[in-house]
Order: sequence, then C-alpha cells, then structure tokens
Amino acid sequence: MRTIREIRGSLPEDQVRHFDAELADTDIDALPAMLHRWATLGTDGFLDFLLTTPFEGLEFGARSYDDEAPE
Repeated sequence: MRTIREIRGSLPEDQVRHFDAELADTDIDALPAMLHRWATLGTDGFLDFLLTTPFEGLEFGARSYDDEAPE
C-alpha cells in the first residue's frame, strides 16, 4: 500500500474511525511508524482469518485442570 486512502480501504469498517482519530493526533515525526503499523494490520490477513473460521477445531467447556486428580 502506498497511500493513506489504500490503508483506510483495507481496514474493517469499524476500525476506520480509530485510524482517523489516531491519524489526526499523530505528530508528523511519528507518522511513518503509525502508517506502517496500520498498513500491517490492514494486510496481515488475521482479521479475515478470525471472521471466516473463528472457532473451528476448538472444544469448548473443557479446562486443562478438569483432568487433574483432586487433592
């Protein structure tokens, strides 16, 4: 991504206002690091992964200490 518009476009709709708020309050010297961080969040695919199969393969209700013998 090369523009702020591209970064905004890659973010989920609920994150755009957070991006805009941080962009408005970011010092010019800190702008490259802030934009890099948001660009990474927008392109890492993690949000897409969570939204497609968030709980696939997980067993709910079991806790590791349930199998331990009572003391």
